[in-house]
Formats: sequence, structure tokens, C-alpha cells
Amino acid sequence: MTDCIFCKIVDSKIPSSKVYEDKDFLAFLDIMPVNKGHVLVIPKKHYVNLFDIPEEVLADLIKIVKKVAGAVKSGVNADGINLMQSNGVPAGQEVMHIHFHIMPRFKEDELKHWPRKKYVDSEMDEYKDLIKKFLE
Repeated sequence: MTDCIFCKIVDSKIPSSKVYEDKDFLAFLDIMPVNKGHVLVIPKKHYVNLFDIPEEVLADLIKIVKKVAGAVKSGVNADGINLMQSNGVPAGQEVMHIHFHIMPRFKEDELKHWPRKKYVDSEMDEYKDLIKKFLE
């Protein structure tokens, strides 16, 4: 995809700070990091999101994510790591090329998790049933 910024990074049309590369995957520093050391991991082939990528490619991708996450944690001496992968604009996906964020976290970084909601009455059973019917 010629208009995809990540495809342009793969094709070296846009510079990046690569931390890992093999024939199928690339990991590079995010230019707008949550914390310094924030890395994006992508397949070199263009897939839009989790629902588009073949399972065998996703399986290989998550192995690279794990490897790079360990390097990020050790490299920046992080107290923890957040992984994030968004699917669709309403979920916060800004680049329509599947990618995982590896975000180093520190005890004193003051980052907060998103707000949480509660189920009321029988809502939990209703939602459980809505989801389960698509897994049968």
C-alpha cells in the first residue's frame, strides 16, 4: 500500500530507528512514545488489523513481540511492559497496518489505565451469551 506510513518505513522511503528486523518483521521506536523506549512491531507485509492477518503470520508476529518486549524491558530497565494492539478507528487505531505497541512502564511514570465500567443485574450473562454464540 503506497499511502501506508508503515509500508513506507518497510520500503525505506521514510527513516526509522530500527531495533529489530528480519525478512518478515520490523520493530522500530515510536516517534511519539508513551515512555522512551516505546517500540512498534509490524509485519513487513501489509495487513490492516487482527481480523485481516493470517493466523500463521500472527503466531510468528507475537513471537517477535515477546522477544522485542524482553529487550525493551531490559534495555531501558523498565519495571513493566504494556502491550497494545488496536483494531479500527474507534479502538484508537491510527495507522491501518497491524502493529503492536511495546510500552516500557516505570513505577513513577504517572500513566493511568483507561476507566472501567460495571455490569448491572443480568448484563454479564447477556454479554456472555452474545459472545459465546459466535464461538460455537
